[in-house]
Order: sequence, then C-alpha cells, then structure tokens
Amino acid sequence: MKFLVDAHLSKKISSFLNDKEHDSIHTLDLPNKNKTSDKEINKISINDSRIVISKDVDFYNRYLTKLEPYKLFYINTGNISAKALIEL
Repeated sequence: MKFLVDAHLSKKISSFLNDKEHDSIHTLDLPNKNKTSDKEINKISINDSRIVISKDVDFYNRYLTKLEPYKLFYINTGNISAKALIEL
C-alpha cells in the first residue's frame, strides 16, 4: 500500500510503514516539507493513489464532501506519542 503521512503526525509513522514494506512518504519528504498545502497533498494522493494518514479534521471533512484525498486514514486519538500510535 502507498501512504502519505501528514505533518500533524511524526515521521516515525512513515518509517514504520516503510519497515513493513509499504511505500510511505511524509510531508517532510516533499519539496515544501510540512508547509505543503492540503490541496497539494490531495493532488499527490489522487495522482499516486496514496492513502493520506492525518489528524487534521479538514481532510476528514473534505473526504466526506468531495471524496478527496484518494483514501483517508483519519486519526482521532488526541495527543498520543508515535510509539503508542504504532502500538495501536
């Protein structure tokens, strides 16, 4: 599976997914790094068939109304460490 991990989450999540033989990038890997706009993240997600992993409610709302990004894994755990999230 291919993923794009949003700036609100640690790059450790992307590294974990890559270690599990997935194709994952973090916004820090993109040219504008964590300043990459949601619009650009959506475009990359759709063009590359990447599942966006985010805690950003804007992605959740956009997915419900416009079916963008390509797919969304929305994290709604509040403040949680990357280690605890990976364990989940």
